[in-house]
Amino acid sequence: MHTFIQSSALPPRKMMASAVGLAVAALAVPAQAESPDVTQLDIITVQDVREQGYKANESASSKYVKPLLETPQTVTVVTKKVMEEQQALSLRQVLSNVSGITFDAGEGGGGSGDKINIRGFSANSNMQIDGLRDSSQNNRTDTFNIEQVEVLKGPNSVFGGAGTTGGAINQVSKAPKQRDFAEVGVGIGTDNYHRLTLDANKTLDGVGVDSAARINLMAHENEVPGRDEVDRQRFGIAPSVTIGLSEQTRATLSYFHQTDDNLPDYGLPARDGKILPGVDSESYFGWRNLDEEKIQSDAVTLKLEHELNDTVRLENQTRYSRVDRDTTISAAHISIVRPDNTVLPEGNYLPAGPQAYRRDAQTELWVNQTGLSTEFDTAGLEHDMLIGAEISRESYDLTSSNLGLGSGAHPYPTDGYEINNPPGHWSGDTSYTPRGGTDAELDTRALYVFDTVTLHPQWDLSLGLRHDWVSGETTNKDSGLTTSSSDQMFSGRAGLVFKPADNGRIYLAYGTSFNPSAEALATSGRVSGENLKPEKNNTWELGTKWELLDGRLGLDGALFRVDKTNARETNELTNELELAGEQRVQGVELGLTGELTEQWKVFANYTLLDSETLKSAAAPQTGGRSAEGQPLGNTPRNSGNLWTTYELASGLEIGYGARYVGSRYVASDVDAKIDSYWLHNAMASYQLNEALSLQLNVNNLFDEEYVERVRGRPGTDTRSSAVELGDGRSAVLSANYRF
Repeated sequence: MHTFIQSSALPPRKMMASAVGLAVAALAVPAQAESPDVTQLDIITVQDVREQGYKANESASSKYVKPLLETPQTVTVVTKKVMEEQQALSLRQVLSNVSGITFDAGEGGGGSGDKINIRGFSANSNMQIDGLRDSSQNNRTDTFNIEQVEVLKGPNSVFGGAGTTGGAINQVSKAPKQRDFAEVGVGIGTDNYHRLTLDANKTLDGVGVDSAARINLMAHENEVPGRDEVDRQRFGIAPSVTIGLSEQTRATLSYFHQTDDNLPDYGLPARDGKILPGVDSESYFGWRNLDEEKIQSDAVTLKLEHELNDTVRLENQTRYSRVDRDTTISAAHISIVRPDNTVLPEGNYLPAGPQAYRRDAQTELWVNQTGLSTEFDTAGLEHDMLIGAEISRESYDLTSSNLGLGSGAHPYPTDGYEINNPPGHWSGDTSYTPRGGTDAELDTRALYVFDTVTLHPQWDLSLGLRHDWVSGETTNKDSGLTTSSSDQMFSGRAGLVFKPADNGRIYLAYGTSFNPSAEALATSGRVSGENLKPEKNNTWELGTKWELLDGRLGLDGALFRVDKTNARETNELTNELELAGEQRVQGVELGLTGELTEQWKVFANYTLLDSETLKSAAAPQTGGRSAEGQPLGNTPRNSGNLWTTYELASGLEIGYGARYVGSRYVASDVDAKIDSYWLHNAMASYQLNEALSLQLNVNNLFDEEYVERVRGRPGTDTRSSAVELGDGRSAVLSANYRF
């Protein structure tokens, strides 16, 4: 079949090898015609080992059967190259490269962990690793085993299952490669920064077909820039091996282990989104001798791949993971009045909210995902189809307690503490008090199908359908009270792609998603409305994608609208949850990624979010207002990011980054706002020789004090709110040796 436009999903190295092979064949044919006695040389396969730059051409998820250019959806990929140049170590640092994403603060008694919003909606339960669910409550502090991070924007339960109102996040793990290398990285910097990494890969000659093994190691410690002696320590190891069982079949077995030992930091007391007067930004409002955060993460994954023939491929992934988090935390909430409602001396405070509150939680996950991809023609139409199934079981075991600070035999001082000099150390007695706990279990099953149909050489129709069964049960360890929830839901997505040129696409897409009551069961142990049906969401997106400068530079833009038609809210009269709210976020996405010249690279994006609460039955917070007609909380109207590097001379490169986040409301029913901010970063690197390189990163050049993470309430005299600042200025010098 002759086509007007041809698109290849082959990775660059395969394309280069194919081109070299065709060139050799073209030269060999006439030579043989002129001399029949010519000697036939052995075929040499050339492998391109050039590392991926800023621009990703494909998603690592098998659910995306077409290259990103052909995908009718906004997908932003932060590649390994960008992460290395920025020394972006945590998931939060990586996601700061993507506009339209904000972060919530960790709640004191409600646990901590990554709390991420995409396009104004929570994505806390929408984390994936290699396309598999990773919804445990965790701080994802290191990227030593991450190859790239993909942000898939818009409601897409068809891809990720329950949730995904604003989008989903997929972390792609490092895997064995077909070349030998070893890289050792060493870093030192301000704030007692020390880091050591190893990334080694070895092809296993004589073992199966194209077999290889890889290991990644990491040891790290530092204090948080701008926070007085808030320290972080961690260690990680991630070995993996791929065995080619035959030309058609291969298996990859990987293991991941990481331990964290941190001093938890719940920020600074605030009112109406502003740090309270007299508070020093470096002060610690917890108890250093009591508070702690110890995390151990382990995961084993087996991936099987089999090519039945040239057009049919089978993939199966099975993972077991466990996260153990033992934390003792103290909230940064304070009160300026005593328990008897008398006012404290000016400039003094008493702790409020959870203090030395311990949460010992274990999350376990079994998940299996199977997909069969195939290409075929029917009725003159070409199909790229994926049929799959997913099943998972997550368990959550929480035991809580506290140390009895500020009550009984362990009172706070009558006049409290000085707000400009919090003690940070508990010198009184403590008494262990059990606070019960929770046992919870979440089961999910899903069947899905994706099909991209070539209607015409210039038109593709992308379709997706998924059916989920979600059931959960949670039991209070003290009372024995059990709450359960069970839902099933179809999700769909459809996109029409027009190809006006070989290098450009225009698309119109529609998608749905749902949020069941048990969505966060494995994260919080709670069911949000036992008898309520799932929240429903839908999106429209009109966009365009172009590849410029021979494919080196990607340009994309989109207009979108996301509607949540039945948001859960607490009725102000009955104090019960109802599906009574309506919310909308509409806006613009723009992106520019790749190489402007051979020396000049750029990674830039901008998002405009016009958010609104269309309908609300919830009562305003104290001193608040009706949420109707108001923007969503922690949702800035404007945000943008730029990272660019330029090679000044052979081996010498400089980089500059800027990030802007506009002002946003603390919550939709209060007037309080968080100030906008600009951040500026810089980088310089020098390749001394083929093996050794040096790199200097200076982050937050002007030592901007800004609120990065927001707690969604304004605060009162008896219990303030709190905000968490972004990192202060820091400098890191790193060396990388390859052999």
